[in-house]
Amino acid sequence: MTSASSSSARSLFAESKQRLAERVQVNMNNISSLSRQIQRGSKSNELLTKAAREMASTESQMENCEENLKKMQLIAVHIGYQFENIHKSALVLNEISELISDMQR
Repeated sequence: MTSASSSSARSLFAESKQRLAERVQVNMNNISSLSRQIQRGSKSNELLTKAAREMASTESQMENCEENLKKMQLIAVHIGYQFENIHKSALVLNEISELISDMQR
C-alpha cells in the first residue's frame, strides 16, 4: 500500500509541478504581451507628441504664408495704381508731343 500511495503522491506531485510550470508559462506570456503593449503605448505617445509638434510648426508656416499672401495682394494693388498712373502719364505725354509738334509748325 505504501508504494501505491507513494506512487500516487509522486504522480500528484508531478501533475502539480506540470500545472505550475504551465501557469508560469502562461504568466510569462501575459507579462511579455503586457510589456509589448506598454512599449507600443509609449511609442504611440512619442508619435503623437511628434505629430503635435509638426502640426504646430505647420500652423506657424501657414500663418506666415497667409501674411505673405496679404502683403503680395497689397503689392499687386499698388502695382495696379502705378500702372494706371504710368498709363495716364503716357497719354499726357502723347498729348504734349502733339502740342509741341503743333507749336513748331
